[in-house]
Amino acid sequence: MTHPPVPPFTHESAIQKVRAAEDGWNSRNPEKVSLAYTPDSRWRNRAEFINGRDEIVSFLTRKWRRELDYRLIKELWAFVGNRIAVRFAYESHDDSGNWFRSYGNENWEFDDKGLMRVRHACINDLPIEESERKYHWPLGRRPDGHPSLSDLGL
Repeated sequence: MTHPPVPPFTHESAIQKVRAAEDGWNSRNPEKVSLAYTPDSRWRNRAEFINGRDEIVSFLTRKWRRELDYRLIKELWAFVGNRIAVRFAYESHDDSGNWFRSYGNENWEFDDKGLMRVRHACINDLPIEESERKYHWPLGRRPDGHPSLSDLGL
């Protein structure tokens, strides 16, 4: 199964890959998201180590049960060959209505079919008031005209 764009990445194809990842995660569909990763994909997400698609589905299911009204923006930071580095920020709230903006960086490595085989994520959470939210689009894909992280000063 090929998951374009495939490496080696150009600036344009790296941006496409980042947006595809953002769109997938904004779907909040763990099974769909897992298909962008190799069956034996390895992750480090905060202090959690995840191996393979089954663990990815379990992790994302738990994540989106806990992080409600999740909205994410990713932005290309750098790329070379089959690797991409991104920065991101997402907003969500817990079941008590406490809002957070979570900032982070990810390092990705892809196989020759365009599936991600390695993902390292470092994430920090900032409590925010609901009035401080910057992401107000309907749940799902971020509209094309919505400001980027850089445009928002994040």
